[in-house]
Amino acid sequence: MEKKLTEFIKKSDEKSSIIKREGNGLTREELERVLKKAADLIRARVDYKYILLLLFLKRLSDEWEKEFEDYVKKLVKEGLGREEAEEIALQDREAYTINYPPEYLWRKLREKDVESLPQNLSQALKKLAELNPNLRGVVDRFDFMEFMLHRDNAEILRQLFELFSGLDLKNASPDVLGDAYEWILRYFAPQKAKEGEVYTPREVIRLLVEILKPGPRDEVYDPAMGSGGMLIGAYLYVKGKKGVDEARKLFLYGQEVNPTTYALAEMNMILHGIKSPKLAVGDTLRRPQFKDGEKLKRFDVVIANPPWNQDGYGEATLKKAEFRERFKYGYPPNNSADWAWIQHMLASAKEETGRVGIVIDNGALFRGGAEKKIRSKVLKDDLLEAVILLPEKLFYNTGAPGAIMVFNLNKSEERREKVLFINASQEYEQHPEVRKLNRLGKEHIRKIVDAFEKFEDVEGFARVVDLEEIKENDYNLNVTLYVFPMEEEEEIDVKAEWEELRKINEELAEVDERIEGYLRELGY
Repeated sequence: MEKKLTEFIKKSDEKSSIIKREGNGLTREELERVLKKAADLIRARVDYKYILLLLFLKRLSDEWEKEFEDYVKKLVKEGLGREEAEEIALQDREAYTINYPPEYLWRKLREKDVESLPQNLSQALKKLAELNPNLRGVVDRFDFMEFMLHRDNAEILRQLFELFSGLDLKNASPDVLGDAYEWILRYFAPQKAKEGEVYTPREVIRLLVEILKPGPRDEVYDPAMGSGGMLIGAYLYVKGKKGVDEARKLFLYGQEVNPTTYALAEMNMILHGIKSPKLAVGDTLRRPQFKDGEKLKRFDVVIANPPWNQDGYGEATLKKAEFRERFKYGYPPNNSADWAWIQHMLASAKEETGRVGIVIDNGALFRGGAEKKIRSKVLKDDLLEAVILLPEKLFYNTGAPGAIMVFNLNKSEERREKVLFINASQEYEQHPEVRKLNRLGKEHIRKIVDAFEKFEDVEGFARVVDLEEIKENDYNLNVTLYVFPMEEEEEIDVKAEWEELRKINEELAEVDERIEGYLRELGY
């Protein structure tokens, strides 16, 4: 086995020159090529989350080694001997972005007995959590000992480890690493959707973020965080508009009920270079984690794609929840928490600056009963700014179109007592990777955002509707009730069409004449 590993390492080292870069680090294409090999290697036999974990671990190991070597060189330049400099550098934990246990550096794990690889990787995770309080409950939530349950899986781990050994991540930029992490999530989204995991397409996030326009020093909150896509989208938006220094002034908050998904979000943030987000684990509708003293904390931007039609959050449950006053407009039916999520998000928005954007099931716009009562009260308080009907087949877990609802707790004068309806059901292109899916293209996002910003009628696409008209429609927010796409009229060349018809008639006459001749010959 050791000989086999030595040969494998040698081959990996030979290949590593292909995927290393001096100065600027890896490119997206190179890193994604390795990830594609990793994905093909595990198929459905091993949880894809271990690819994310290995990428994360390799990055931390390489980054720590680079910072350690830079620190030692600095001390040597100041006159210390190499040995003394290394001793000081090892002891000074404040010098590193993240404290990594030197005895479990990637290259050292590679030198150990291959049979002990799962144990060593698991120990590395535990030690990381001990050294970094912000990683407790994150990296130590995973255990590579799972690979020992099946011999074939142990071989997969060995090959994965060597595949990642060919990556030099010392100088890889957060943009490249973050994109790689997102690539893995997206690649496995169709498979995980069948198991109930929700992945929000990044184009939908981009649309929502461009509408809400977070800025430096804004507090941005996602109460149904998932793997952190919405918060990262807000960060990337500000980074693209103002630069990384201004983006770091954003205050990001998120809560996720699933502990493993929360751990993925924490790692996602670190790889994107996002410092000190405030993320929490827990059931948001029952026990929101972010508070301002004894009150619910409020934010400038509240953004989410919560589970659609989630059951189990009717009146009996929510009456026992913390901050019951969140549901002042009423309790939703037990079979759909859509309007519970909307009310929580409205209660979490600041009165002066609060903007709320939610991706929601289309049925929440027009269902009757308790939902209609809540909907009517929210509309009467004039909090709803826009409703956008999305194209169908955008999401991995459903073919339903879905909708975006935009709320504003302090609408501008010209937008008061009005709601903008945008029918974007035709704004899509074929997904380049998943045959059965559509996606929003850049031009579609721009068209929708422009319509929202201009807040005026666009025939067949957008319409500004008075609240009085919505009231007359029994508070029905179905977008197609207010704006329906125009059908393109086909231009007809009358002369050409007539000529074609004349030729067809002549051919039919010739056929009739031949048939009559045949019949005469047969004596009919």
